[in-house]
Formats: sequence, C-alpha cells, structure tokens
Amino acid sequence: MKTGLLRNTLFKENLNFSALDNDFYKMNMWQCFMHQYPYVEEVEYKFVLRSETDLRPLIGEIRDELDNLDGLKFTEDQVNWLQKTPWYTKDFVEWARMWSFQKRFLFIGEENNQLTITARGPLMHVHNFEMPVLSTVSEVYNRTHYSDKTYEDVRRPLFHKIEWLKAQHEKHDLTGLSIADFGTRRRFSYESQLTVVSMLKDMLPEFFIGTSNMHIAKELGVNPIGTMAHEIFMLSQQVGVQLANSQKHTLECWVKEFRGRLGYALTDVIGMDAFIRDFDLYFAKLFDGLRHDSGCPFVFGEKAIKMYQDLGIDPLTKTLIFSDGVDFETMVEVFLRFRGKIKTSFGIGTFLSNDVEGAEPLNMVMKLVRVNGRPVAKISDSKGKNLCEDENFVNYLKDVYKVDWAD
Repeated sequence: MKTGLLRNTLFKENLNFSALDNDFYKMNMWQCFMHQYPYVEEVEYKFVLRSETDLRPLIGEIRDELDNLDGLKFTEDQVNWLQKTPWYTKDFVEWARMWSFQKRFLFIGEENNQLTITARGPLMHVHNFEMPVLSTVSEVYNRTHYSDKTYEDVRRPLFHKIEWLKAQHEKHDLTGLSIADFGTRRRFSYESQLTVVSMLKDMLPEFFIGTSNMHIAKELGVNPIGTMAHEIFMLSQQVGVQLANSQKHTLECWVKEFRGRLGYALTDVIGMDAFIRDFDLYFAKLFDGLRHDSGCPFVFGEKAIKMYQDLGIDPLTKTLIFSDGVDFETMVEVFLRFRGKIKTSFGIGTFLSNDVEGAEPLNMVMKLVRVNGRPVAKISDSKGKNLCEDENFVNYLKDVYKVDWAD
C-alpha cells in the first residue's frame, strides 16, 4: 500500500515517470560504450545494500514501481534537449530516440534474507537501470517509513546550511567555490531533489553550478553535470585487453570518444596509487582534472598535487572534484586547504537530496559485477566500498596492480 500519497506530495504517484530522470554521467558513458566497447554481449549489475535493513517487506511495492519502467523512453522534447549537447553524435542521439527500458532484463527477488535486484543483458540496454532502481528503492522505503515528512522538512535543513555557508563566505571569502547536486541515487524523493536544486539555484547563484539529474536540469534550466563512473573502468577489465592495461584502456577510450571534452578522470577503481602509476604525462595533459570518490580527501589532494608537480604540470591548471560523502563543513575545509594550490569543485549527494529531519537514508549502490560472464572488481580507497563476487579475481587484480591491503 502506498501510504501517505494523498496527503504528502513529496512522493509522486509513479516514481518512474521519465527516462530523463537519470544522471548525466550515465548518458555520457552510454555513448562511449556504443562506440568504444563493441564486444560486450552481456553484463550484470547487482543491487547492494550496505546495512542490515530488511527490505523484503517492500519487494512487492518495489517491483510494481519498477514495472512502470517497461517501455519508458525519451520523449521527442527530451531528445531535442539531449541533442543540444555538443559531444553527442547523431547515431547516438538516434539510438536514444529508439531505445526504451525493458523489464525483461531486470530480476527482483530475495536471497540470504534480503532483497535482490539484478539487471542482466546487453550493455546498451541494461546500463540505464542503475539510477531508477536505486532512487525507487529509496523512495519506496522513505514513503513507507516517513510518509509524514513535508516540504518544510526538506527546506529547513538546507536553509540552515545555506545561511551557514554565507556566513563562512563572509569570514573566509569563498570566491571560486563551486557546488553541484549529485543526489539522484539516494534521494528522499524526486520532489525533495527538485526542491533542493531549486533552492540552490535561487539562493546560492555564486556557488551553484548544476545538477547530475538530467530531468531536473532540463526543467529548471541549469547545467547537467557528470563525466564517468566506476563501471567504465570495471568494464575494461574483461574486454580482451591485458588486465594490467585496463585503466589505460579506459582513459584512451574516453579521450578518443570525447576529444578533450568531459576531461575528469575517476581515480579509485583500483585505488589512487595504482591510478597514479597509470596516469602518465600524456593523460595528465589531456584530462582537465580528477574526481575523488573514496578515501581521505586531504591525502588524495596532496597525492594529486605531487603527481602533477612530478610531471612538470602546474597544479593550478587542474581541478579536483570531490564527491565522496561531502557535506558543507567538509567542503569548506577542503576548499580552504587547497586554495592557491589546485582548483577544486564539489559534488554533493545524500547530504543535499536526502537530508530530511528525522529520516535515515539507505546506504546502497548498484554496481557492475560481471562482463561477458566473467567477474569485474572495484578496489576502493575506503574499506567497506570494495565490490566483487569472485575472491580469486580480486586477488589477481591486487597482484597485477600491486594493491596490498584487504577489505
């Protein structure tokens, strides 16, 4: 039963109402997959809950909501908006025009006393399930447990954050600070994310640069933000190149596809140290900067600065994007720490889109686990964020990349 829907408009009747309600980096990687990864017949993504919360009572409702994805496609108006993106090629836009979600690739059930959700099938068809699955699980959980929450419960915490940030600006002069919303996957609801982005746009125009959510970007007339995610590096682990060259393969494919655009590389699929060993002068000159998504942000920043200096590159010509559990306090601390040393930018997720008074967000991901029937892995810089179903493959990957710590 969908509790609270009649008295609380924080939750939509149909949670999966738009194919454009997805993150921009998914769209960008989708085009790269189309042109640079032609030999991928089948992939598998799995939902992972990083807590003990039992979601099995919600299986029926989650399944009903995800069934609404079947046949959902981009509208003509949305395709017209997408094709304004200068790096989207004509064949990719036409693919997006024809494509639709197909629920035959999505499998929902339970195993080991927990909800299971798996997307399995051709890469170009199942890649886009990640965000709708995560946001749906989050919204179903929230409307079941927190159906009494109102728009004011969303606005009040953000208003206090904005006032705090303005006070910090008066104290420290935060000119140059840039903030983006990265909150689609674990948002309280679509309406909460829309509310947050609207407030940031109106109240922090000097700092706010856009949102990862394409539908909200289109509706509010703000910039869509996003480049790449872990899955594209993981994909390269099983596409026929030597495993030792898989990170370089991804970076080469990205450069070849976007020709200097979208120039921010994710660093933590096999850890920052392994990334630095692969990120030579060639890549350092071609990419505009790096994205941090696990581990200590200060350690990451210092390593990045040293890497650029060792390569003879002025760090002030590069940008670090911080997106790992960022809140406003951490953001200001990191900004001040690296000001004058390297440029910074911040992508904030749950702290914006699911910081609702009295509500506890779910900690969950949906990650690529197999490619062409073979395992892939993520070895994070934060213990607890590692991901692989095959211990032998993880050990092999660690050996190849000289990663010597265990989760």
